[in-house]
Amino acid sequence: MSNPLIPIAKLGTTFAETAVKVPADMDKPLGTRNTMIDPHGRHVTYLRVSVTDRCDFRCVYCMSEDMTFLPKSDVLSLEELDRVCSAFVAKGVRKLRLTGGEPLVRRNIMQLVRALGRHLKSGDLDELTLTTNGSLLEKYAAELVDCGVRRINISLDSLNPEKFSTITRGADLSAILKGIEAAKRAGLKIKINTVALKNFSEEEFNPLIAWCGEQGFDITFIETMPLGDIGGDRTDQYLPLSDVREMLSNKWTLTDNDTSTGGPSRYVDVAETGQRIGFITPLTHNFCATCNRVRLTCTGKLYMCLGQDDSADLRSPLRASEGDELLFTTIDEAIGRKPKSHEFTIEPGNDAPALARHMNTTGG
Repeated sequence: MSNPLIPIAKLGTTFAETAVKVPADMDKPLGTRNTMIDPHGRHVTYLRVSVTDRCDFRCVYCMSEDMTFLPKSDVLSLEELDRVCSAFVAKGVRKLRLTGGEPLVRRNIMQLVRALGRHLKSGDLDELTLTTNGSLLEKYAAELVDCGVRRINISLDSLNPEKFSTITRGADLSAILKGIEAAKRAGLKIKINTVALKNFSEEEFNPLIAWCGEQGFDITFIETMPLGDIGGDRTDQYLPLSDVREMLSNKWTLTDNDTSTGGPSRYVDVAETGQRIGFITPLTHNFCATCNRVRLTCTGKLYMCLGQDDSADLRSPLRASEGDELLFTTIDEAIGRKPKSHEFTIEPGNDAPALARHMNTTGG
């Protein structure tokens, strides 16, 4: 009996040789091709891809200290990730973000980054970027630029070495700062992401804003999200960003900025630094009305919403045939179920996560 799972790439073939078979209308000009529109009229043009659930940090708001990671056999190969990402590009995605876990810990990850860069050269993709903790940037920053990456997000919650080690459960801040310097030298535009945690972050905000001003970085503050069991009570962590903005107004001159980057951030300009602060508020202010994204896990599950459990299995159609008709059909069916909004809540006395999966599984 033959094996129903047809290999994606035979030994010796290249990414380009295993590239997705594009729909018939891909020879049409941009803007007239097949596009993805959800039931609420939103154009889906942004795919976030978790290339691994593994990470070299154990941040207290993201995962438990003793995490159990996925068996490697469950994870899509780099060739499969390339093929499914290319399918989304063919369907109208204009922005790809690689996430994790920590994306740069994935073995041979730069092969995938370089392969996906061909869509930038063809003009079918506007941006290829990633979110990283910065631990491996010193090694990979220059190569990322060579592959076409121009902008990255770096997660950084404190400039205090001891507090940084505490929140990451043991990481070395100096290595991250070296990685950031390497990224700057390579010409990458950097945005800092900082999770706001009650009774931890209050003393970190102003030093981070000042440092970002010196470095020429924008910074985004993010409310903690109720994903996965982290071994503690999330109500002990939750700090509303409405309170954060009020704190910051005591030191900084903040002016609303209506610039939209296509993401969930609401921005303010900081007069004293010339940089911007973004606020991502999944709990205090629902940002779903303009959602243009979907998320793919490293096992091939497509989540149409970060805050909902409904998902579509793309691994099965990916492996069922060398053709991509079934993959395209499955994607279309999934986009047709994209919900209007998430259902995140954090309530006093309820320390259970809203969803069982951890952030490193879905993609940060």
